[in-house]
Amino acid sequence: MPRLAGRRLLATTAAARKPAQLPAALEERISTALDGMRAAGTFKTERVITTPQSASIGVQGGAASVVNFCANNYLGLADNAQVVQRAGEYLREWGNGLSSVRFICGTQSIHKQLEDQISAFYGGSARDTILYASCFDANAGIFESLLTEHDAVISDALNHASIIDGVRLSKAKRFRYANGNAQDLDRQLTAAHEAGCRVKLVVTDGVFSMDGAIAPLRDVCDVVEQHGAVLVVDDAHATGFLGPTGRGSGEYWGVADRVHLVNSTLGKALGGASGGYTTGNQLLVSMLRNTSRPYLFSNTLAPSVVGAAAAALDIVDNAATRTPLLDQLWANAARFRARMTDAGFKLAGKDHAIIPVMLGDARVASKMAERMLAHGIYVIGFSYPVVPKDQARIRVQLSAAHSTEQVDAAVDAFVSVGRELGVI
Repeated sequence: MPRLAGRRLLATTAAARKPAQLPAALEERISTALDGMRAAGTFKTERVITTPQSASIGVQGGAASVVNFCANNYLGLADNAQVVQRAGEYLREWGNGLSSVRFICGTQSIHKQLEDQISAFYGGSARDTILYASCFDANAGIFESLLTEHDAVISDALNHASIIDGVRLSKAKRFRYANGNAQDLDRQLTAAHEAGCRVKLVVTDGVFSMDGAIAPLRDVCDVVEQHGAVLVVDDAHATGFLGPTGRGSGEYWGVADRVHLVNSTLGKALGGASGGYTTGNQLLVSMLRNTSRPYLFSNTLAPSVVGAAAAALDIVDNAATRTPLLDQLWANAARFRARMTDAGFKLAGKDHAIIPVMLGDARVASKMAERMLAHGIYVIGFSYPVVPKDQARIRVQLSAAHSTEQVDAAVDAFVSVGRELGVI
């Protein structure tokens, strides 16, 4: 048979084949689960954005422009001209990517420079930094690398899913303490000691993103030190904007030098793209560089992402460019919280740009988000399993990019829709 004819026959045969069939039991189980999500109002759909990320965005099938109050774009740097320009410069000079992991042929000088820049941002002395594809990967790689079956990890009850997944990969014994409760942390550390655990590692979010609550790190540090433990903080929702100079929750509480390792992201306040890192104790970072599986088996960060993150850090590290952004962000957050409280809404959190509007019912949260969009305000309802059952909410996130007029428009829309739905 001629080669060309053979190829045509193979193509025709492949096209005629039926797609791979699922086992009936799996198909039935998944279909039932999805139907249950739809009935409960917890099924998630994705709105398609037709513009760059910004305070105002376009949404496919909707208004040409709506005000976005659900991005992690705390400083408004996702479309910042300096950040975008640097990303383009690095793309042109260093290429699109490395087609390699770091330890083979995936480390350019720009990657080491960014790691050094992050280390310097946190204080530099006796510190090192390792880059990851995401903060999720940083959390996934840390516990398995540093802990053995003879050790213990003590985790806050409301820690991010990536921490939970990372802990599961470790052979260490697991203990959990009540959210933000230093007394219970003390009890769990005591239990770990009594169980014969050699190394005790405490891990907490710096900010609990579904609640807008800042972890009480000063109290946590006191307990950790009393027990001779190690402290790891996931500061994804703090880096770049929390604390007097944006160094995060450690700076906010004045305990930055008492935290052994900080895991965080380049994908929120610091430019909004992707990438994460672990920074802190040099010895521990060296171990991660040699044994952390997400680091060893994932492609290195794209040069454009490295350039954008470096530019964002330059902005945050310079008082002249940082101060106006922080002033605007915190003024926006204070104004929104004050006006919403006066209107009768129940709000969670404190002292943060995340301000959850608590609604309880998942269907109400979903319906409110839909009606808010009709008012030109883009928000998302969060429900189980992202948050506990019967604690559905709309998580509002303020940005330095929002104007006072946009903040007021959001409050006005909440009041109008809240009255329609009987929330207030």
